[in-house]
Amino acid sequence: MTAQIISGTEVAKEIREELKVEVAGLLEKHGVVPGLVTILVGENPASQSYVAAKNKTAHALGIHSEQVTLAAETTEVDLLALVDKYNQDPNIHGILVQLPLPKHINEANVLYAIDPEKDVDGFHPVNVGKMVLGEQCFLPCTPHGILELLVRSGVQTSGAEVVIIGRSNIVGKPIANLMLQKRSGGNATVTLCHTRTKDMAAHCRRADILIAAVGVPKMVTADMVKDGVAIIDVGVNRIGMTEAGKAILAGDVDFESVKEKASCITPVPGGVGPMTITMLMKNTVQAAKMAAKLI
Repeated sequence: MTAQIISGTEVAKEIREELKVEVAGLLEKHGVVPGLVTILVGENPASQSYVAAKNKTAHALGIHSEQVTLAAETTEVDLLALVDKYNQDPNIHGILVQLPLPKHINEANVLYAIDPEKDVDGFHPVNVGKMVLGEQCFLPCTPHGILELLVRSGVQTSGAEVVIIGRSNIVGKPIANLMLQKRSGGNATVTLCHTRTKDMAAHCRRADILIAAVGVPKMVTADMVKDGVAIIDVGVNRIGMTEAGKAILAGDVDFESVKEKASCITPVPGGVGPMTITMLMKNTVQAAKMAAKLI
């Protein structure tokens, strides 16, 4: 058996086409243009690349996008003042402060200062709490993208044994919570593994669905999974450079060996990555609809 490849690139493209139609409809029927601001502090190359990709995607969908780049020396007080300015701006429905921030700025203070109704990253405690309760809120983008990949690929989650490796606040904890809930992409029995888990391989071998989000290249090997497992590989690890200077990337799963046992698997790159920005756009459109009292 060779696994079906779950292409995040293709699924993201499908969702973006849906969003493009929705954004056009909001303008035509209600005069509403979703607005997103991305705030970058400093010159981290990876962050610059992420922000540029977000702005490019927003423009392609018809979303109004603004980018603010601040010097690395910007004070926390000045950054908080900027966040407050956009909290008050009726043309901006989503505020994203690109992480990581310089060490002299308290990330929690900044994230908590964002109006929960504009928190399109889904990191504010109000949105985290609503997510846990199963109420309408902005879902964190990567976990939301994972759910879309599973649902749109026809992977049955209801009653499935799901094993998640990694307990981060960005991926591991929220995806565990979402897959427990009575919802599309949920109703699963979830085991959350981490660095103190005893005999992790034994847990992994029980999984009908395995989600790897630990940041260790090729950690999950073929002997750790059962035949027919569905694999979602969240890891993006740089393991070398080509002669042309391009990064060589690997996931948390040993793709070449595991794909011979899995029923379906996401590649790295081209798996979960494209979904994260797409779900950010979906959240921004949702924020605009909420502000216009359309939902």
